[in-house]
Amino acid sequence: MRHSTTPAAALLVAASLAAGALLAPPALADQGVTDDEVVVGSVSDLSGIFAAFGAPAVATAQMHFDAVNAAGGIHGRRIRFVVEDMGYQMPKAMQAYNKLLNRDKVFAMLLSLGTPMNIAGLKLMTPKNVPNLTPLSAARQLLDEPMRLRFMGSASYYEQVRLAAAYMAEEYGLSSACTMYIPSDFGKEVQEAFRDEADANGALSYVAETTHKPDEVDFVGALQKLNAEGCELIGLALGVRQVITVAGTAKKLGLTHLKLLGSSGAFHTVLAAVPGGVTEGLFAAAGWVDLAARADEPEPAAFIAAYQEKFGEFPGTSALIGYIGATGLTRALEKAGRDLTVDSFIDAMESLDYYDGLTDNHISYSADDHVGAEATILSVVEGGAWKEVARLK
Repeated sequence: MRHSTTPAAALLVAASLAAGALLAPPALADQGVTDDEVVVGSVSDLSGIFAAFGAPAVATAQMHFDAVNAAGGIHGRRIRFVVEDMGYQMPKAMQAYNKLLNRDKVFAMLLSLGTPMNIAGLKLMTPKNVPNLTPLSAARQLLDEPMRLRFMGSASYYEQVRLAAAYMAEEYGLSSACTMYIPSDFGKEVQEAFRDEADANGALSYVAETTHKPDEVDFVGALQKLNAEGCELIGLALGVRQVITVAGTAKKLGLTHLKLLGSSGAFHTVLAAVPGGVTEGLFAAAGWVDLAARADEPEPAAFIAAYQEKFGEFPGTSALIGYIGATGLTRALEKAGRDLTVDSFIDAMESLDYYDGLTDNHISYSADDHVGAEATILSVVEGGAWKEVARLK
């Protein structure tokens, strides 16, 4: 039987731990840790093209930290969350990383956005012995060695779509696959996943692909080309608006037999809710169940109510990811104890093992596995909402 810990219960635990630890010896002198504070940083996009993802994620994290701090903090320490806006521009991102690491002297980085920004930031974090937690990117490179300092919330884009492609090929009798992708680190990872799965799967062939610019809006020619090549399953590594346009264009062209599959980058509440059933039948793989689909369950309902009271809107996918990252951090801080060091924190992270009632997934880490979500969940848009199809491992 699965048991979940509600946010309220977690705060009571945090308060109890803090009260019992007031007489413990002072913390060891790791960067970002004092007797009464731990400093956590984030390089996010609050004003650029991905602000719709970055802003809700860090706002949700701050909401959680405010509640934890109000209950006495963790082992007598408040969490100070310092967020720098880089507007999805690499020079600003590097300035932000330098500030957080060298001036603010953060203990850990949390929910930093962007694949290229995270990859570049790791080169600055690693020499400082600063952990990188739950980045807003699922690129494989973010778990490259030294893996010790790096923790992801869910499987990589590569693993997500490869697992989903294998399942869909068998479940729906599909024999040919293609991709439509932006030739970035993100896009290439999805393209490689489809090619590799086809190479390993005797029933599936990789037959064609098209590449696209980030601002491209006309996909008629690309879809006609892929259909002519005999594609049955199309992997999408495009922007959110582009995914919507592709789905709508396929319907206008009468290509409703095509199965469209995206990674967690395409698994967003707004995609399912597009008016007129434009995205009906779209598949996506991620490490969580859509929040709107579980809005009547106790824990999701409590989170939704708190978020709506604070921000006046329904919490989307990025808010959910912000919660995953923030609560994972505080769980590890609790387990690490009063004598907080990077080593004790990493040991705590690697011992986390719990069912998360908000994401409806089991979360666990180990010394050999720094990916939290146990299952990759394949969902499809039905009736304007995401519906769970299968759990893949």
